[in-house]
Amino acid sequence: MATNQQPNNQANNNEEEVDLGSLFVIIGRGFSKFFNFIGNIFKGIFHFFILILIFLRSNFLKIAIAAVIGFTVGLFLEVKKENTFGSTLLVEPNFESARQLYNNVNFYNDLVKQKDTSRIQNIFQIDKKSAGSLKKFEIEPIKNKSDIINSYDDFIKSVDTTTVKSYKFEDYKNSFEELDYKLHEITVIATKNDVFDKLSNVILESVTENKYFNRIKELTNENLNRTDSLLRQNLGQVDSLRRVYLQVMVEEAKKQSNGTSIDLGGEKRTTKELELFETNRKLNSELRSIVENKSKKYEVINVISDFQPIGYEIKGVTKNLGFQLAIVLSVLVILILLVLKLNTYLNTYKK
Repeated sequence: MATNQQPNNQANNNEEEVDLGSLFVIIGRGFSKFFNFIGNIFKGIFHFFILILIFLRSNFLKIAIAAVIGFTVGLFLEVKKENTFGSTLLVEPNFESARQLYNNVNFYNDLVKQKDTSRIQNIFQIDKKSAGSLKKFEIEPIKNKSDIINSYDDFIKSVDTTTVKSYKFEDYKNSFEELDYKLHEITVIATKNDVFDKLSNVILESVTENKYFNRIKELTNENLNRTDSLLRQNLGQVDSLRRVYLQVMVEEAKKQSNGTSIDLGGEKRTTKELELFETNRKLNSELRSIVENKSKKYEVINVISDFQPIGYEIKGVTKNLGFQLAIVLSVLVILILLVLKLNTYLNTYKK
C-alpha cells in the first residue's frame, strides 16, 4: 500500500508543478503582450511625430511664403486701422440680478454689431462720434473656486440632511453656472479713449432701476435691520446678566474672605457664566454676519471697480493683424496641402 501511495503522491506533485509552470508562462506572456502594446503606442506616437516633421520640411517653403504674405497684408491693415482702447467695470450683482445684467450688456453689444448709432446715442446720452467709436461690449464672470465651495456650504445649511446625502458636491459643481459667480467683469472696447466714464451709470441703472429688484432690496434690508436691532437688544440683555453674575461672585468672594463658608451653588453659577459667555460669543458672531450682509445687500449691484476714465490701449503680438493673418494663412496652406496629400493617397489606394 505504501509503495502504491508514493508514486501517486509523486504524480500529483508533478501535475501541480506543471500547472504552476503553465500559470507562470501565461502570466509572462500577458506581461509581455502588455509591454509590447505600450511600446507600440509610443512607437506610433514617435512615428506620427516624424511624419509631421517630414511634411513640414517638405513644404516649408510654401508655408513660409504664405506666412510672409499674411504678415505683410496684416501689417498693412494694422497701420491703416484705428487704435482701440479698453476699459473694465467690476461688479457684484445681488438678488439674482446677474441674468438681467448679462442680457442688457449683450443687447448693447448687438446694437454695436448692427451699427445702430442713433439708439446707442439715446441710451447712453453721448454724441454721435462717441457712439460710433464703441466697438464691443462683453461681460464674463471672475471664476473663483471658493465661490462654488461657499455656495455649496450655504446650500447645505438651508436644506435637510436627506437632500444633502442625495446631492453631492460634484453634482452641485456641475450645475453651477457662470451667472452664479459673485464677481463679473464688463469690458468695453472703443476707438476713443475717453468715452468710458459716461457708460457705467447707464449700464448699472438699467438693472438697479428695475422695480422688482428694488422691492427685494428694500425687503431684504428691512429684515436685516430688524434682525440687527434684535441681536443688539439680546446682546445688551446678556451683558446685563453677566454683570449681575459678576457682582454675585464678588459678594461671594467677600463672604468667604470673612470666614463664611456658605455655598450658594457656585458650581451652577460658574456653568451659567460659561453659558452666558458662549451665548454672547454666538450673538456677536451673528451680528457680524448681519452687518456684513447689510454692507453687501445695500445696493442691487455693488461696484467693486469702475471704468477707468481713460482707457488702456489694446496692443500686443497676439492682437496684431500681421501676426493673426500670418497664422491664418499658414494654417490654411497646411490644410490645403494635407487635403491634396489625402487625395493622392486615396487615388493610389484605389489602384
